Amino acid sequence: FEMNVLFEKYVTRVLSQALAGSGLRASGQGGHRDCLYDGDAGRFRTRPDIIIRQGDQVAMIIDTKWKRVTPRIDDPKQGVSQSDVYQLMAYAQLYNCPNVMLLYPHHGHLPPEPITQRFSIAARNAVETLFVATLNLGGTQLDHKSSLRQLVSKCLSSTASKTSYETLFNG
Repeated sequence: FEMNVLFEKYVTRVLSQALAGSGLRASGQGGHRDCLYDGDAGRFRTRPDIIIRQGDQVAMIIDTKWKRVTPRIDDPKQGVSQSDVYQLMAYAQLYNCPNVMLLYPHHGHLPPEPITQRFSIAARNAVETLFVATLNLGGTQLDHKSSLRQLVSKCLSSTASKTSYETLFNG
């Protein structure tokens, strides 16, 4: 099995169910915006793993990674690839989306609680935010659905558009 594809498809399906009734919707392998243009011809088409929309607005883009993040104190990047960060920064720009996330599977070498770490993009206290998070794949699909809903709620609620997203999730 191509585990990266399997993880992406599973998260997309479960997240779509988790967001039902919230006013947000998740879709997989969407977008298809080009990075560069030569006249009218677009080049380097993008295809984010998951796009979360509220109406016509892109609220968050999630890129799933079937890789291990590291808990090592001596590695401030914790195994997060620089090219993955650049990819998410490009998505933020192209899709006018202030919230992007790298989502990894949680594993036994990490602290017990899943990780949700927030980084400002390009400047301190910037509105644009990159989250690095993990999803614990232990338990049931219902557990995963709840975890993903809480994760998206937590991330969107911590950004500049806090009030509108809190209303969606908390009624």
